[in-house]
Order: sequence, then C-alpha cells, then structure tokens
Amino acid sequence: MTEQDVLRRFIFEDLGVRGTWVNLTQSWQAAKLHQQGPELAQLQLGQALAAVVMLSSTIKFKGSMILQAQGDGDLKALVAQSTDDQKIRGLLRCEAHVPTGTLEEQFGQGRLVLTIEPDEGNPYQGVVPLQGKNLAAAVQTYFEQSEQLNTRLWLFANESSATGLLIQELPAQNGEFEDWQRIELFANTLTEQEALSLDCEELLYKLFNEEHIRLFDAEPVAFQCACSKHRIERTLRALGREELESILLEFGQIEVDCEFCNKHYIFDSVDVETLLCQDTLLKNSKTQH
Repeated sequence: MTEQDVLRRFIFEDLGVRGTWVNLTQSWQAAKLHQQGPELAQLQLGQALAAVVMLSSTIKFKGSMILQAQGDGDLKALVAQSTDDQKIRGLLRCEAHVPTGTLEEQFGQGRLVLTIEPDEGNPYQGVVPLQGKNLAAAVQTYFEQSEQLNTRLWLFANESSATGLLIQELPAQNGEFEDWQRIELFANTLTEQEALSLDCEELLYKLFNEEHIRLFDAEPVAFQCACSKHRIERTLRALGREELESILLEFGQIEVDCEFCNKHYIFDSVDVETLLCQDTLLKNSKTQH
C-alpha cells in the first residue's frame, strides 16, 4: 500500500450514495504510542480512530468529533477524536486481559457516545447502547436511530495500520433502494486482507468496478494532541485557590500528565499564584466593563 495517512472521499455519480476511505499508518503509530493495553484493545482503538475520521468527514463543521465507547467490563474506555482537518488522537483504558468476542463481552454494560464539538456554538451529542459484534455495528446503530440515513462502515486494524470504508445515502436524495442494496452487497465482499493492503483506487475498483465513481483528492491525516499549557491552566483555575493551595502544601508542586500524548506539565507555587492573579485581573476587567 502506497497511500498512507490519508482520507479519500468519493461519490457514486449516478446514485444518491457517497463514501469515504481512510488509512492510518504513522498517525496510528503515534496515537497508540502512549496507550497501554493488550493487542486486542489496541486494535479496537485503531478501529475507533478510523471510524471517527470518516464520521467527521460526513458533516460540514469547524471543530472536532469525539467517539467514546465505555463500559464496566475489561475494556473500560476508548476515546477517539478527529478535528475537521483530520488531526487525530486516542485514549485507551482497559485491564491487562481483554477477551475476544462481542462488544458486550469486551466492554460489559456500556454505551457509545458520539459528540460534535464545533469551534463556535453548542456541542451535539448522541448516545446508543454499546452492543453488537463489533464497533462498526454499534456506530451503524447510532445512524439508524439518530440520523436515519442508510450508513454502513467496515473497520480493520493490525499492528501497523488501521483502515476503514464508509458508504452513506446522501441527504435529501430520492435514490432507489435497490441501488443502495447493490452497493452494500458489493461492499460486504470486502476482506480484511484487501482493506489493509489495497490503495483506495484499487479497493474501489475491486468492489465497484461496474459503477461510475468520482474520487476526490487525498486529504492528509496526522496525529496531533490538543493539550497545551493554556488549557491546563484553565482547568486549574476552575479548581479554585483553596484546592490548589492544598495540593501545593501536600506535594510542593502540581503535576499534570496528558493522557493522550504523555506530555508532562509542572506548576510550582509561583506559577499557581501567577495564574490565579491573572484570573482575578480578568474578572475585575470584565466587571469594569
């Protein structure tokens, strides 16, 4: 495979159906670098990242989409995030052993949460039970219940790559249901080996060589953590002076680790006093206006 760390959008010219293909290679390696867990759990995280990149491409917005799968089983939580320009990061929490099997066998009693966080405006969140044979099935349940658009996706991951294929009815299209069934039937022949070894054009030709498809330019995907000192300071301010001074008294400094990229932040008493004073000045400035 020569196409790596890219998203490709495509549309069936004569049908009311669109699609997305994604490959994560270096971005996948970077995203899982600081996430500990058995291989089975790591592969689930790869599938979640492939899914959230494709899902974020189906809507027009500036911001990020977050996929959270959480339960009370051995696989506690997956968090996968993609911005509108395909910057990804992921988080994994699990026991030392995660069984093979359905989502219920891995996550226990759980739920799937999809959140759209626009840069401007209020976030939108959808929640469905975390049930089915795999993560793709759970995401499809979400679309069936909330979006009411025929949507199918196929997710695969191995140690080196994660990849996915998504097809979806176009909104406000009066396409023939038989057309959708035909495309879905062809897509269902996709094998894991093909998904993880073929480039997008090769894969689309393998699946849909009798269809007229318009394939758009590749869009790069990269790992990038959104953590920053400014964001950490904002969180610390929310704790309040009393809580921060209590931590300083006990430990001498405040240490914060980013769970996504493992970056380490340290705040001593001078740092804390500075950010608290800045907060006071900001509040006073707003009061004066």
